[in-house]
Amino acid sequence: MAPPPLTRREAAKRAKEQALALRKQYREGNARGDERYLAKRDAGPVRALVRDVVDGRFNMGIVLLPLALTLVVINLTGNRTLQGIGISIWLAALLASALDLLITALLIRRRVRAQFPDEGRTRGHVAYGLLRSTVLRRFRLPPPRVSPFKGRGD
Repeated sequence: MAPPPLTRREAAKRAKEQALALRKQYREGNARGDERYLAKRDAGPVRALVRDVVDGRFNMGIVLLPLALTLVVINLTGNRTLQGIGISIWLAALLASALDLLITALLIRRRVRAQFPDEGRTRGHVAYGLLRSTVLRRFRLPPPRVSPFKGRGD
């Protein structure tokens, strides 16, 4: 145990160091997916189920960002034919993403109601899952526990 601080400045410095160490501990625990260190919005068995439903399938939302960057590059070329093709592909991807979000919402709602019948409202869980489905898999926190290719030889 360290001796008590002699000055107010030393006390503030120690408090800052302790807060920094605690934040680091929580950040590392969250990155590992340790239930004790999860944020309130991520904690609990229902949210774990929602994460597994979303992480266990391929989601179209993750395609939109790379496609948007490609569309910007195509628009910089000035070629009208390429721009027309790019816009058509973008609109098709938006429609596919909207359909995928609808399917994901229905899947989440059905699984939550089946496994947690006492859970009254599913709206917040569905919104949580839909938001997670648009984040690139590599950047999801807590990290995915299931593979989207579980039945396909992976």
